[in-house]
Amino acid sequence: MESEPLMQQQLPHQPRFAYSNHSSSKILTLPTVLTLGRVAAVPVLIFTFSVDSWWGRTATTSIFMAAAITDWLDGYLARKMKLCSAFGALLDPIADKLMVAATLVLLCSKPLNIAVFGQAPWLLNVPSIAIIGREITMSAVREWAASQSSKISEAVAVNKLGKWKTATQMVALTILLATRDNSVGESGILVAFGVVFLYLSAGLSVMSLAVYIEKIGKVLLK
Repeated sequence: MESEPLMQQQLPHQPRFAYSNHSSSKILTLPTVLTLGRVAAVPVLIFTFSVDSWWGRTATTSIFMAAAITDWLDGYLARKMKLCSAFGALLDPIADKLMVAATLVLLCSKPLNIAVFGQAPWLLNVPSIAIIGREITMSAVREWAASQSSKISEAVAVNKLGKWKTATQMVALTILLATRDNSVGESGILVAFGVVFLYLSAGLSVMSLAVYIEKIGKVLLK
């Protein structure tokens, strides 16, 4: 999940130090509690994924969907209620990446019980490695950019490709988790959609990374 830091979302054209007048001094605001809830949900998701029953599969899918919803909700509430905080802005992308990475690893460790995955077990591994690798790379790039000039920091601001990447990623992972349920697991069409969306998300991940690197290169060459 890729989202712009909450404080930057609220005042994207203001200098960094201007956020203090519009940010909450509290650490545990409602948006931050929701974000902490996503972090706490990761081990629960791992446990429910290991439970081989209908309720385990349903719980895993529900937890992931709830995490996707709260990812949008905490950002909305932070801006609407002016509860942006430095701690929340730091924790939000960490929670997103933990949930997505855990889900991808779990799906790769226990492929869907469908013939195509038995014949090509690497089918989920390839896009998963691309997505996780991209997130690790972007985290390092953004950390480096934060210590450089403001123009370089602007070059790595969230773009539309990143947002589309997140949307397709959420759709793909929700479908792939849901189709682990025996009641819908035989639907090859649903699984195919999930795989296609996952590869689309991986492609958008690589493309957005390339765009960021290109923008940084242009700034450095000026």
